[in-house]
Amino acid sequence: MKTTFLSLLTVTFLLISCHGQTNKTAEQTQTDSTINMSIDAKSFVDKLSTTQGAQLIDVRTPDEFASKHLENALNINYNDDSFVAKIEKLDKSKPTFVYCLSGGRSSNAVAKMQELGFKEVYNMQGGMMRYNALGLGNQSVSKAGMTMADYEKILATDKTVVIDFYAEWCGPCKKMAPYLDKMTTELKDKVIIVRIDVDKNEALATQMKVDALPTIMVYKDKKVAWQNVGYITEEELKKHL
Repeated sequence: MKTTFLSLLTVTFLLISCHGQTNKTAEQTQTDSTINMSIDAKSFVDKLSTTQGAQLIDVRTPDEFASKHLENALNINYNDDSFVAKIEKLDKSKPTFVYCLSGGRSSNAVAKMQELGFKEVYNMQGGMMRYNALGLGNQSVSKAGMTMADYEKILATDKTVVIDFYAEWCGPCKKMAPYLDKMTTELKDKVIIVRIDVDKNEALATQMKVDALPTIMVYKDKKVAWQNVGYITEEELKKHL
C-alpha cells in the first residue's frame, strides 16, 4: 500500500514539474518574440495614432523630408553612411514606425532594424505615394512639376507613348534608365518615351495613382494599352509596343 502511494506521489510530482516547465518555456518565447510587419498606409496611420510611446522614422533624403513629412517624424536617411549609427541610438524596445516614398527603402530599413534588435517595427506599404493617393492626413501635395494638362498634351500624338514614373534613388529605375534612353533614340520615329521623376512631380503622380516604382504605362490612341509595376527588361517592354 505504501509503495502504491509513493508511486502515485512521484507521478503527480512529475506531471506538475512538466506542466510548470511548459508554461515557463511559453513565457520565454513570448518575451523573446519580435514583430516585423508591413501594413497598408491606412492601418499604419491608425496604429500609429493609438500606440503609446511610438517612434516614427522617415528614411528618405533630407530634401524629401523638408518638402513634406508626417508630423513628429524623425528623419534618418537610409542611404546615408551614418544610418546604422543613428538608428542604433533609438530605443529598440519601443514600437517603431518607418516610411519612405514608395516603401522600398523603408522595407530595407526595417529588415536592418530587426537585425539590430528592434522588438516591434512597422513598415508603411507604398510609402508616402500610397498615403497621398488615399488622401490621408493634412499634408498637402506639392503642386510643382508637370500638370495633368501637360501630361495630356504628351499623349496627343499618333505614336505609341511610353511613360516611365521613376525616382533617382530607385534601384530598379536606375537599372532601366540606360535602355530607356537607348530606345528613345532608336525608336523615335514610332515611339515617344517620357520619364517622369515622381519626387519633382508629386501632384501628377498622386493624380495618376502611382504608388510603386518604377511604373511603366504604354499609351496607344491616348489610352493605357499596357501597364507594369516594378523592373522589366528591354525585351519584355518592346513586346508591348
